[in-house]
Amino acid sequence: MPRKATPADIKSAAAIHDQTLIRGNGGELHQVTEGETEVLTTALGTPVSDDQNTLKIGERGPTLIEDFHFREKIFHFDHERIPERVVHARGYGAHGFFETYESLAKYTRADIFQRPGEKTPAFVRFSTVAGSKGSFDLARDVRGFAVKLYTKEGNWDLVGNNIPVFFIQDAIKFPDVIHSVKPEPDRNFPQAQSAHDNFWDFISLTPESMHMIMWIMSDRAIPRSFRFMQGFGVHTFRFVNADDESIFVKFIWKPKLGMQSVVWNEAVKINGADPDFHRRDLWNAIKSGDFPEWELCVQLFDQDFADDFDFDILDPTKIIPEEIIEPMPVGRLVLDRMPDNFFAETEQVAFMTQNVPPGIDFSNDPLLQGRNFSYLDTQLKRLGSPNFTHIPINAPKCPFHHFQQDGHMAMRNPVGRANYEPNSWGQGPRESPQRGFRSFADAEGGQKVRLRAESFADHYSQARQFYDSQTEPEQRHIAMALTFELSKVETPVIRERMVAHLLNIDDTLAQTVADKLGIRTMPNPADAAMPPRDDLEPSPALSIINNGPNSFKGRKIGVLVGEGADAGLLKKLRQAAKAEGTTVEIIARRVGGVKGSDGDHIEANHMIDGGPSVLFDAVVLLVSEESAEVLAKETAAKDFVSDAFAHLKFIGFVAGAEPLLASAGVAADADEGLIALESAGSVQPFIEACRKLRLWTRESAVKL
Repeated sequence: MPRKATPADIKSAAAIHDQTLIRGNGGELHQVTEGETEVLTTALGTPVSDDQNTLKIGERGPTLIEDFHFREKIFHFDHERIPERVVHARGYGAHGFFETYESLAKYTRADIFQRPGEKTPAFVRFSTVAGSKGSFDLARDVRGFAVKLYTKEGNWDLVGNNIPVFFIQDAIKFPDVIHSVKPEPDRNFPQAQSAHDNFWDFISLTPESMHMIMWIMSDRAIPRSFRFMQGFGVHTFRFVNADDESIFVKFIWKPKLGMQSVVWNEAVKINGADPDFHRRDLWNAIKSGDFPEWELCVQLFDQDFADDFDFDILDPTKIIPEEIIEPMPVGRLVLDRMPDNFFAETEQVAFMTQNVPPGIDFSNDPLLQGRNFSYLDTQLKRLGSPNFTHIPINAPKCPFHHFQQDGHMAMRNPVGRANYEPNSWGQGPRESPQRGFRSFADAEGGQKVRLRAESFADHYSQARQFYDSQTEPEQRHIAMALTFELSKVETPVIRERMVAHLLNIDDTLAQTVADKLGIRTMPNPADAAMPPRDDLEPSPALSIINNGPNSFKGRKIGVLVGEGADAGLLKKLRQAAKAEGTTVEIIARRVGGVKGSDGDHIEANHMIDGGPSVLFDAVVLLVSEESAEVLAKETAAKDFVSDAFAHLKFIGFVAGAEPLLASAGVAADADEGLIALESAGSVQPFIEACRKLRLWTRESAVKL
């Protein structure tokens, strides 16, 4: 029987494990009993005083390169895997361009933002975080959104995610959070899933993760497509202008097609039907000329705002709500070409947060500082040579000149006698104080310390704000996701610790999760370093449903056809879909297709067994009564209908389809999401209804 969590349980992982075997200095095994804790050391045995914070100048200052414990920890982590990436191993990329709207010379000297209308070549890689290269696309996970811009003054890598915050505040904890979410080392499963003890043990002991947990348990973590998700730079950066004046900046990518996610039951079935769903979607969109597009927006603010804002702008677990600082559009990103070879480009591309052109600079965000330190080491290990910048996908497209030479797989070397600087031969490049990168001359001071700033201590208020900003269906999905994930956790006290944290976010959410998990006695709220606030206004911009698209553009309709399908109605549907920017795909009992009512052949894209409704955003049943009765006897056809209904999709149908609807347990008049296509005039209203994407009022009836 589960026992009630004690304060000691909530504070320390040691309380869960009665005994552990460790290897001592002499190599012998000895037993550590409850109450005895071994001292953490470096690999060479040096005791570690603080494993929570990197060494900085002052509590909010930059990270020091002399931090040997962090260097060793991140160095070892970076070299754990060969040859795939440790994180973001499963990715997919495309080429395109970035077009600048207006000059931002007032704020930054970055060349990319100087000339309106100028187009800069770009390469973007989307990815999941936790899974391996062979995992599936629709895992509940953060999505990487890494953009490489080949500017005229060097490559700029904006290495972000589809979620604007992260699990941790200091990079020294990055190996720990990733270790916890990866397959457990003794059993090597589960793959690409966070629903296991190790992850939730770490999270339940890391209150700073609670804001991120609300995002990762929301629909943001199961996007319908790369094309329908936002991207964020996560950290606070600086713009620096020609006069060396600085302003803070946060970067946001907003999809022109609007945001859309799937529901969890649908995600599970998509992974079974097409584990490459996101990859195929991006490939098909670009190959068909339906180029994905995002708008780059910036939130700009000065030091006075930073000093007065409710939260620390250096804290990567916090956002600045759009209602406080409205994002300003500064350009657009268009993806219009797939790589010629996946390995040569998508697999070998190397992104590094420290790749910034003059005019863009860093803040003292401790997670960003650690990423800057780590990424170069990662690329050296993964690509096998310091000359990975010679690989075409990584090479700049502007002129470059330096004295670096030799090394494994060098493709070019300095020419002439001089391979050093300065030299008296008049050979080679020289530094340029005017054109070169200059860091903003911020004044720093303080002791060398391992401390977390008190301004980083509020771990629950923005988590509560995010939850309060969601619509009722979205809040329900967060509760369902937490329940599912924690139901896979075998250790009761970990589940109780998480419920204790949820009590600091929302009482109803905590009670719902506790009830579903069968927790009979509610724990006390987790100790909070800073009392959670309840006066933060909801931010409507944080809801996907409240920010849905105004059209059905970029989506896909699956049309299930039978022999004698109404050819005129199908033609009208295709015309209306094309005008909307929507794709129509045909599903039949056989890939060979069927004969239409006009005697012409209707070619099918899928057979019913291989084209389930989870692959489409809306469905149409274009079958006669006779063919409907045949399909009604096939499980795949009944699932096609029942899943579309359960996943809240709009269903268009002709009168002859009613036997198939009935066999799937769906009444033709169940709700307004079932639309009878009685004539060609019914098609346009159906398309317009589909613009809502989902009929959320149905969800309480299907109770997935």
